[in-house]
Amino acid sequence: MKKKNSFLKSYKKLSVLITGTTGFKGAWLAFWLNSLGARVTGIALRPEKDSILFKSLNLINKIDQHFIDINNFTKVNNLIKKTKPDIIFHLAAQSIVSKSFENPLNTFKTNILGSANILESYRINNIPHLVYITSDKCYLNHDLKKNYKEKDILGGIDNYSSSKASAELIFYSYSQSYFKKDNYLKAVSARAGNVIGGGDMKDKRILPDIIKSIKKGQNLYLRHPKATRPWQHVLEPLSGYLLTGHKLLNKNLKNNIYPSWNFGPKTKNCKSVEYISKLALKYWGQNFTKIKLNQRKQYHESKFLSLNINKAKKELNWSPRLNLNQTINLSVNWYKSYFRKENMKKITDDQIQFFLDQ
Repeated sequence: MKKKNSFLKSYKKLSVLITGTTGFKGAWLAFWLNSLGARVTGIALRPEKDSILFKSLNLINKIDQHFIDINNFTKVNNLIKKTKPDIIFHLAAQSIVSKSFENPLNTFKTNILGSANILESYRINNIPHLVYITSDKCYLNHDLKKNYKEKDILGGIDNYSSSKASAELIFYSYSQSYFKKDNYLKAVSARAGNVIGGGDMKDKRILPDIIKSIKKGQNLYLRHPKATRPWQHVLEPLSGYLLTGHKLLNKNLKNNIYPSWNFGPKTKNCKSVEYISKLALKYWGQNFTKIKLNQRKQYHESKFLSLNINKAKKELNWSPRLNLNQTINLSVNWYKSYFRKENMKKITDDQIQFFLDQ
């Protein structure tokens, strides 16, 4: 194991609880931690009808999975009280922007009250450490061409963004109300850019939409082709979460450090939706799917979003490893392997190792 990857040794035999294990990032994180020798407990809703990742990685037989809604405080708290994990990674969320317009109450309930449930159970059960994941959408975005820093104003003019900003405000409230007296940070929040990678099948996300269009032989309709986002492979922010967790476990972060970090890609990875779509189609190697513009703009989405990651570089010694071509190539190859019915546990292991070798 390379020296820069030595932090991963911290998780061997550790008791880790992850919320959102049937989701995209949560499933990748659960698989990675399991492969590191951690004892993983999962909290999540049952996999959605079209999801493929949780099943293809055989996580039901690798981790101690509990199908619990994070909005049910009693069930969540009873499990956390029983398992007493060494660290919690909170990823469970309603993560689709369009659904936040279709069902705002569920979005606010899950992303705000559900997250508060995790914070409260973490607090009253005296769990040692927490990595609390929100989103880059938590910043008040006026479509200015700027990189958002951790202390920039939080907020949102749409339901999804405001739910994530609220989740961050609640985290900071808990941090200042209950954890300020500690000498070292025990709970931190993390904000990641637009995450792509193999296995995501959520509707109205760019890479799953591309894959579904290819498989169905249909045109690809883009809502906002010129919208620019900080694209990164799923392993990039996950490595940031694991590195941050390692530093919490080893008391490397003094309590005077602002307890939030951005995890985003290299600046040159910030490209338009149309650019990403063309690149993915190129790596798939076919020319039948055509890109079309969907003229029906049903809800607000920011035109430009980019993260400043200098704080993570300076305080955590974290930096992104993959360029955009590697990111898209890994993602497309995962789906190709899945549809060829290959051994997805091996493919995923190989992609993690490739990432660590960079």
